[in-house]
Amino acid sequence: MATSVLCCLRCCRDGGTGHIPLKEMPAVQLDTQHMGTDVVIVKNGRRICGTGGCLASAPLHQNKSYFEFKVQSTGIWGIGVATQKVNLNQIPLGRDVHSLVMRNDGALYHNNEEKNRLPANSLPQEGDVVGITYDHVELNVYLNGKNMHCPASGIRGTVYPVVYERKRLHNIEEVWLQSYDFLAGHGGSRL
Repeated sequence: MATSVLCCLRCCRDGGTGHIPLKEMPAVQLDTQHMGTDVVIVKNGRRICGTGGCLASAPLHQNKSYFEFKVQSTGIWGIGVATQKVNLNQIPLGRDVHSLVMRNDGALYHNNEEKNRLPANSLPQEGDVVGITYDHVELNVYLNGKNMHCPASGIRGTVYPVVYERKRLHNIEEVWLQSYDFLAGHGGSRL
């Protein structure tokens, strides 16, 4: 939306010459073709429920990317990045070379190794927004827009945003892959 407005303003400013119409980018959402067998995706690809993981429908850009996740209720969940080779039925993720995730206890895992951890007084609670930046080397975590200064790295290849949960009563997590609450100041590109 902002790109379209800027394009229109530029065209008005220079008399309208050289205007190139912009194509609508397809919506990035949770991908029902890449999810665990006991996962259900609702809310137009923005919410996950059930037990297992789900990849986003598009890989991360080669520059720094950013996406967010809202904790709708406490429970067992994780968010991060993964390749398409990850087993989305085997949770928690972060147990192999195909995923790098922050788990609900604040630990960041890759290849079954704890890479870093959120400060004990900064664990995500119901209603919090967890932001992830990834620059193809390092994953960083933000909590309600604040950098948690606990980077992690190690995953290689083309990666996608990933989220997982273990079903509990009314345990539903929401993922924002295009509209954000806390994007400003992170230097990340939208998916």
